[in-house]
Amino acid sequence: MKKFLALFVLVAFASSCSQYQKALKSDDTSLKLEQATKMYDAKKYAKAIRLFEQLSPVYKGKPQAERLFYMYSQSLYKTEQYYLAGYQFESFASSYPKSQKMEEASFLGAKCFVQLSPVYSLDQTDTYKAIDKLQSFIDTYPASANLAEANSMAKTLREKLEKKAYENAKIYNNISDYKAAMVAFDNFIVNYPGTPYKEKALFYKLDSAYNLALNSVPEKMEERLKNAKQAYLSLVKFKADTEYKSKADQMLAIIDKNLQQFSK
Repeated sequence: MKKFLALFVLVAFASSCSQYQKALKSDDTSLKLEQATKMYDAKKYAKAIRLFEQLSPVYKGKPQAERLFYMYSQSLYKTEQYYLAGYQFESFASSYPKSQKMEEASFLGAKCFVQLSPVYSLDQTDTYKAIDKLQSFIDTYPASANLAEANSMAKTLREKLEKKAYENAKIYNNISDYKAAMVAFDNFIVNYPGTPYKEKALFYKLDSAYNLALNSVPEKMEERLKNAKQAYLSLVKFKADTEYKSKADQMLAIIDKNLQQFSK
């Protein structure tokens, strides 16, 4: 009995493969669509994609096109071809604005860009696109069952941009470009007022201002020492018991000592 069942499965599989290969080579679009749908339903998305690619130019504008392009988009998404899937979901949404699948297509299209968003240290073009797509979805479908997930993804992406902005400012400090570091940290604090990196940003702004002042030419030193002292005050005003208090106090002592020469 087991041998019979195994043989039956083997024959069925061979027949299925034969029909699929026949559809690939055939000019019969109905046969191609039938096999593409079978492959899609069987979750054999890679095989379905090959047939959908042949069918998409033929069925464009026809009644069957809406379902075909939805399955095509889903197949690309399921096989993690996120650039292509994102494009297809956007195309689907613009072509079938009254479709029952419109909301899902909009959500998955945005999610494709989320998947494409790289680590914070790399170029964040796709991250900005993902945030725009998610925000558009949130604004358009405020009652969606996917709203919580969309908000969560958008929050994570914004935190990634925030981290990148902080690390970019920190790079200037690391390479001793202290003037650029001060500007970058100021911009960071303005752009992200509630950031968890604010204490660090204020300290490294102080560190940058301190080093810039001590390495200044005499005619610029007094002004820069005063700027460094102001950076110290901003840090301790934000958090009196900052983890950087000991280092900051040492800097302040040296700042005040150097300022004394200008009060004579």
